[in-house]
Amino acid sequence: MGEYSEVYVASDVAKRKHAVAVAESGRRGEVRFIGEIENSGAAIARTLKKLASRHGRLHVCFEAGPTGYGLYREVQALGHACTVVAPALIPRRAGERVKTNRRDAVTLARLHRAGELTGVWVPDAVHEAVRDLVRAREAAADDLRRKRQQLLSFLLRQGHIYSAGGHWTLAHRRWLAQQSFEHQAQQIVFQEGVDAIADAAQRLHRLESQLAIVVPSWSMAPVVAAYQAMRGASFLVAVTFAAEIGDVRRFDTPRQLMSFLGLVPAESSTGDTIRRKGLTLAGNRRARRALIEAAWTYRFPARVSETLRARLDGLPKAIRDIAWKAQIRLCARYRRLSAGGKKLPVIVAAIAREIAAFLWAIGREVAPM
Repeated sequence: MGEYSEVYVASDVAKRKHAVAVAESGRRGEVRFIGEIENSGAAIARTLKKLASRHGRLHVCFEAGPTGYGLYREVQALGHACTVVAPALIPRRAGERVKTNRRDAVTLARLHRAGELTGVWVPDAVHEAVRDLVRAREAAADDLRRKRQQLLSFLLRQGHIYSAGGHWTLAHRRWLAQQSFEHQAQQIVFQEGVDAIADAAQRLHRLESQLAIVVPSWSMAPVVAAYQAMRGASFLVAVTFAAEIGDVRRFDTPRQLMSFLGLVPAESSTGDTIRRKGLTLAGNRRARRALIEAAWTYRFPARVSETLRARLDGLPKAIRDIAWKAQIRLCARYRRLSAGGKKLPVIVAAIAREIAAFLWAIGREVAPM
């Protein structure tokens, strides 16, 4: 074993090869680039075994990215500490204009040794699989929304405007079936758009059906059921929040969760001057959007509807009390902010921020399976 009992190993991950650098412990420990290794389990295990035989304890880190968390699980299985770093929170020098894999690996190793890197939460394999399904459902919903907008835009260009009510209702679909165009090419474009919308809707329905099948056997199923006690927290909202955030007990306070979701105002203050800006919009945008969607329901008076009552059946009294307290407070807050002349986006963001706090309280009352 070498002079230093531990080293900090950083990897700049890529599709085929990883650039690896190490920083020896101590203020003046050497920071050096080792080289590039193949993105394979055998090559990674061989490199880490070689480093462990020289230095003993390894602290490994790499940036979160499209390569996933496979490397994290491989390193953990080998018995070494591993941190997945948030790329947006890595300190950067303003004057640097050269970026290479080697430089990135060396910089990561140096910062990891200094404790300047912020790690992200890494889900287990099952949680990641459910999250992938949730994100696939969201992508399907976005795809359906785009296809519908494309068809409506095409109809508007041709002067075919539906004014008898909302779009995509049964009456609107009947109206679509009656549309005809002078040129054959335009008729083909129209029919292809209608068929594409039907295919996208079927895909979305399939994914939502699979979610309903998978979630009850998921470890977060009790938490998802508890979240649905909140008004506006439908099954999809609750599943999205649980899949993206995980166990909220990892946040010590609700303010930490609000900050993680980007629902707190940015600030740029100096001396006696205090300047607060709009929301930071940092962190997980999918969970934030789910909360914004839920926040709109609090514009109506507080009440337990039949749909909400069905979701409350079987839940502990402590959770039902938190949900009712939230509804009374947030409905009143929505009305108060609206009467004060606040703009709708500001009101909805404020309600969403408090929904996060109440979900945090509910999440501390029930544990995953």
